[in-house]
Amino acid sequence: MSSEQTFIAIKPDGVQRGLVSSIMSRFENKGYKLVGIKLTNASEGLLREHYADLTAKPFFPGLLNYMLSGPICAMVWEGKDAVKTGRVLLGATNPLAALPGTIRGDYAIDVGRNVCHGSDSVENAKKEIALWFKPTEIVSYTPAVFKWIYE
Repeated sequence: MSSEQTFIAIKPDGVQRGLVSSIMSRFENKGYKLVGIKLTNASEGLLREHYADLTAKPFFPGLLNYMLSGPICAMVWEGKDAVKTGRVLLGATNPLAALPGTIRGDYAIDVGRNVCHGSDSVENAKKEIALWFKPTEIVSYTPAVFKWIYE
């Protein structure tokens, strides 16, 4: 089985609203393996590095303040096509365009409070995981149920 990892973060609004377990269950129920997790108050420096491609955008100051406003649940999920499928589970960035059944479609209304972040490519997933997690914080194991999920 070809496996990849993706970075998923439950943003401060999702943590404050008590959605962590509901969001995690979507990934677990799909068959993905949780290999890293932490609840953290991100530093401004970490967030500026994470959102480096957005710093020139007019909405960046508001995004930065929002992401600094409370704890973030940072996670690494692993499995077949984890990046692409993780984005499908999250739904469209604009929650009003997200389909019902997706995380954003079910739990969000405004783009500025869209509950979660997911890596948009395998390359970015690797960068984001390295930014948020030390190598020793990622666990390698094979769940017993994998024989029932993967051929």
